[in-house]
Amino acid sequence: MNTVLAAEAGGSTARNLTITLFLVFVAITLAITVWASRQTKTATDFYAGGRSFSGFQNGMAIGGDYMSAASFLGIAGIIALYGYDGFLYSIGFLVAWLVALLLVAELLRNSGRYTMADVLAFRMRQRPVRTAAAVSTITVSIFYLLAQMVGAGALVALLLGIKPGTTFLGMDADTAKIATIIMVGALMIIYVTVGGMKGTTYVQIVKAFLLMGGAIVMTLLVLAHYKFNLSTLLGDAAAASGKGENFLRPGQRYGVEVAGNATQTFYNKMDLLSLGIALVLGTAGLPHILIRFYTVPTAKTARKSVLWAIGIIGTFYLLTLALGFGAAAMVGGTAITAQDKAGNTAAPQLAEALGIKFLGGDLGGATLLAIIAAVAFATILAVVAGLTLASSSSLAHDFYANVVKDGQASERQEVNVARISALVIGAISIVLSIFAQSLNVAFLVALAFAVAASGNLPAILYSLFWKRFNTSGAVWAIYGGLISAVFLVFFSPVVSGAPTSMFPEQNWQWFPLSNPGIISIPFGFLCGWIGTVISKEHDEEKYAELEVRALTGAGAH
Repeated sequence: MNTVLAAEAGGSTARNLTITLFLVFVAITLAITVWASRQTKTATDFYAGGRSFSGFQNGMAIGGDYMSAASFLGIAGIIALYGYDGFLYSIGFLVAWLVALLLVAELLRNSGRYTMADVLAFRMRQRPVRTAAAVSTITVSIFYLLAQMVGAGALVALLLGIKPGTTFLGMDADTAKIATIIMVGALMIIYVTVGGMKGTTYVQIVKAFLLMGGAIVMTLLVLAHYKFNLSTLLGDAAAASGKGENFLRPGQRYGVEVAGNATQTFYNKMDLLSLGIALVLGTAGLPHILIRFYTVPTAKTARKSVLWAIGIIGTFYLLTLALGFGAAAMVGGTAITAQDKAGNTAAPQLAEALGIKFLGGDLGGATLLAIIAAVAFATILAVVAGLTLASSSSLAHDFYANVVKDGQASERQEVNVARISALVIGAISIVLSIFAQSLNVAFLVALAFAVAASGNLPAILYSLFWKRFNTSGAVWAIYGGLISAVFLVFFSPVVSGAPTSMFPEQNWQWFPLSNPGIISIPFGFLCGWIGTVISKEHDEEKYAELEVRALTGAGAH
């Protein structure tokens, strides 16, 4: 059943309700941020929230950080448009947490202080390693920020009833999306510069509760509509998709077999494998997730927080199945792509259809749409604040304090530089997001995962587990993985040469895969190994000290 957008029928009511809810949420989160700013007195407060959070609080905050616009908007959209293939993201994002738990969570908490580079630089020369880590952190964060901003633009255009060809306050759809992206960027800069880690964490905890509540309510309504009969839901989704039974089988988006073209079929299979590798390995290298382990007082609490996060995130990704197939069945692929080509508005459109069905009429649809969209907007604001904090902390703590000032910067200087960095990184993200609006947000996050797994993960794992690893190896691993991933993305169909590219009219692509992980991740590990063996630098005593700290927590800050 295709639904007519309530924003068209009962436009002013929907818009007023939506804008009111938005303003209420923004007011609440700004109040939390101002309150947190009064508790933020030292660098430890700004970067790590005073290490005062419990396992449950940090688990909720990690969930809030991780369940981004990509999860709520992007995955639901990909499942709604491509069926079975979209489920790959749900599984990949969840399995990735096991890698983070088993390989890095506790060891990183014991070994570091504020940023990922604290661990890497512990037994190596500070300047080159911290510079490389700061460059990598900022690059990964900007890729991830793109996804959130694009999601925000698509969401607000839907809320205000702005479709291609319509206007709002004199703005057409494209201008309204750009205005939204700028607004989100401004808000995230305020959250980080004013509230630091404490403010950001409390915003993430509030947002995780809201998102889980919204997803559970929508899932129950979808199941109630189909009388809890999953086969009817899947049958209706397949029928409304226009792809029939194939909608429920693999091969609609990834690993597509092209008749008579063995080369393209091979590339499609490799792209699927590349995406899977990037999703599973990426989390353990994401800077904004890694710094969350420093906000707890002990390694035991770090482990507990990851277990809480796995429970919260695992439940949520199961719910995305109902949201995606529910959107396919109740909204239909045609209506979804008419609003947003990449499918980023499938979940809010489903909320509207459920509101019309269960709350009655256009006002009911507008009410549920406004509530779910406010939750999605909360999601975006919380995640962009966490990302901006990670990258600005790395610039201030790693680059400014330890490279430019050689460890002589005062805490006040460091925090001030972090605030200025947040402003600059926010501005760069806003500009780039304006060009990335044609891309699905889950897909954009997969690119961030690939970049993180290529540059950060080899350096972290080698540093924690390889006695011979040295400064040269760390610098080679980070730059080798990072540059290869960004280079391949630039020459892939993501940027040019395809209708859904960032620059569809241009064509300079020659790399056939959309995700570079299958090439760039092994290349990052290889670069780390080569850089290590060609250098004679070697410090077994420092490695032994790091090993003791990582395993026992002795000497941890």
